[in-house]
Amino acid sequence: MAKNHSGKKKRKWPMILLLSIGLIASAIMTFFYFWQNHQTSEAPSGDDDRSDYPSPVHSVMTGLEIADASLNSSPTFCVQIPNGSTDGARPQAGLTEAAVVFEAIAETGITRFAAIFQNPDTSVIGPVRSLRPYYLDWDTPFDCTVVHAGGSDEALAAIATGVQRDLDEDYSYMWREEGSNRLWNNLFTSPAKLAEFNQSKGYTSSSPQAFSRLSPNAAEQAATDLQNCLADAECETEQESAQTISVNFGSYLNYNTRYSYDPVTNTYLRSYQTGDAHLVYHCPTDLTEPNTKSECGELVQVAPSAIAVMMVQEGTMADGYHEQISTINSGKAYIFQNGSIVEGTWQKSSQQSQIVFRNDFGEEVSFTPGQLWIAAVPQFGSVDWE
Repeated sequence: MAKNHSGKKKRKWPMILLLSIGLIASAIMTFFYFWQNHQTSEAPSGDDDRSDYPSPVHSVMTGLEIADASLNSSPTFCVQIPNGSTDGARPQAGLTEAAVVFEAIAETGITRFAAIFQNPDTSVIGPVRSLRPYYLDWDTPFDCTVVHAGGSDEALAAIATGVQRDLDEDYSYMWREEGSNRLWNNLFTSPAKLAEFNQSKGYTSSSPQAFSRLSPNAAEQAATDLQNCLADAECETEQESAQTISVNFGSYLNYNTRYSYDPVTNTYLRSYQTGDAHLVYHCPTDLTEPNTKSECGELVQVAPSAIAVMMVQEGTMADGYHEQISTINSGKAYIFQNGSIVEGTWQKSSQQSQIVFRNDFGEEVSFTPGQLWIAAVPQFGSVDWE
């Protein structure tokens, strides 16, 4: 009888048992294969190459994510919005939808806004007020339709001979709000009506010279790092904290502004020196020529993501009443974002060129995504922070 090497007889396994063992082993291997792939797809590592996923698209105007890159060439609008405290200008409507807002004195210490919009999500913008030449200088690089109701003689002469798209007071594209005690500050417009104006003129796109923006991740990391360091007594940082900001245009409490940094939203809650919050309407998009005070719902507080203060040389125009600001110039600048302050300079070389903000090392400043608020503070004004 043949023997194996151990001297024992070979055992013959039943065929059905062998098949069962093979099927069980195959099932176990299949389970582990799919389990491993499932774990990888559910929890990709930070270095995972997701080349099949489209990269997010960001607005050139705000740095925020947008649905489609074509929105970056949508027509832009630069709207003159008043800020009087006793003449019906407040609360404004749509101001939180502006990508950039310039604030400066219009006359007698009263500030006014040049608000730049692209693809705003609101049904009302305004009130609309008159133009000054320095606002026109700030508007021009955005390749926008300048929306206003009249203006100083100098401003109207400049826009009449310039290259800007011009929409002066026109009831085909604006309306007067009745019954809201807004006095003479009751002229409003809407994105829908501004789009109609553009279509009537063949203005199908804009090519704005936008300000440089940080990536959302970089801005969030900068804000987080600073707040963590402020909470650690032993931490040292080159960033100077600025949690509260005072921007003083002059001696009028109603127009001097205060900003309080909110680390949760990485924005600056805007108020006036009187202590009143700067509140505005964000009107639902399905409204048509609404009364802002009765139909636009609750007020919201203005809260830009970054603030740039330009110190400017200022005087009055030939009429001795309207303000004049030297815009094609340079000066000191203070940039507040992500809870910190950067001191530097601003420079604008021509009406067509955009303002360039630089830090004290000469490097161009990139702004955190969101609304950028630019305050032109005269030589007799001031800015403070802590």
